[in-house]
Amino acid sequence: MIAAVCGMVVPALVYVTVSASGDGSLKGWAVPTATDIAFALAVLAVIGTALPAALRAFLLTLAVVDDLGAILIIAIFFTQHINFVALILSVAALALFWLLHRKGVRTAWIYLPLAVVIWALMHASGVHATVSGVAMGLIMRCTVREGEERSPAERVEHRVRPVSAGLAVPLFALFAAGVPLSGGAVADVFTRPETLGVVLGLVVGKAVGIFGGSWCAARFTRAELNEDLAWADVFAVATLAGIGFTVSLLIDELAFSGDPTLAEEVKAAVLIGSLTAALFAGILLKLRNTKYQRLCQEEERDEDMDGIPDVYELDSPAYHLRMAAIHEAKAAEHRRLAEVAAANDSGDDGPA
Repeated sequence: MIAAVCGMVVPALVYVTVSASGDGSLKGWAVPTATDIAFALAVLAVIGTALPAALRAFLLTLAVVDDLGAILIIAIFFTQHINFVALILSVAALALFWLLHRKGVRTAWIYLPLAVVIWALMHASGVHATVSGVAMGLIMRCTVREGEERSPAERVEHRVRPVSAGLAVPLFALFAAGVPLSGGAVADVFTRPETLGVVLGLVVGKAVGIFGGSWCAARFTRAELNEDLAWADVFAVATLAGIGFTVSLLIDELAFSGDPTLAEEVKAAVLIGSLTAALFAGILLKLRNTKYQRLCQEEERDEDMDGIPDVYELDSPAYHLRMAAIHEAKAAEHRRLAEVAAANDSGDDGPA
């Protein structure tokens, strides 16, 4: 929680500092605060094949709080005109959604129309409609009860994932990120304070904020770093969280709706910042993955063939005696082979 909050506050401060120092607009302070969990998990899955499962859990926890924070930012700071009648009706529909869920109703033909109604009412209220999706997601139970194989949230996630990951996210990225990354566009990113603030916020702010928040939580609270992780792992994931693609683009459209030119330049900054963060994170994760692969190989080595990995027997006298016997047997075999080779050599040197 602390790491996620710091991972949103620090990028915003980086943007404000850079933009204010160059007399730029402060409207985009929220753009570098978001993390695109879909892309971040994809990078982690491709590179981190041997990384601890706790690292993925850490990234998912960060993403949940991060996404919730981003949606709250949209709802609070980027909602100009509120239709309170529609808002009250959407809250009432959410209450009905909660009641049906609590009663154990599982019929999709009830939930789907109700979800559409909630989305439409939230949109009509002036609050960004994505808030309705977050609210319904928070209402759904994530725990598995007796007699269930999966929780309701897991069942819905399993059904929705193909549509979300395979259609919705790519389409949004395609239409929202239609920015020609020419040499001029890239040059503009590093000359305007707003765009430079976005890039530094994603690449530097996210890494410093999440890592610093994690360290402070472990140092000054009862929280502890998972025993399977090292601080280098945390920094690699903190850097990976700088991929702020889809949600950052959404906030950009809301923040700079009155300045299309600046909005397009900030889109380019989001793309460059996200790609840079992904590149740095990929390098760090690859290094960590190589180390964990080496550790896995060491934990699987069993030279004395007793069914117990050698790494767990280093303090056992019996293990070292077995290894000594094995090496002595190998040494004796090599001495025998040396004698045979010497005899063959001496035979070859004799008269024909």
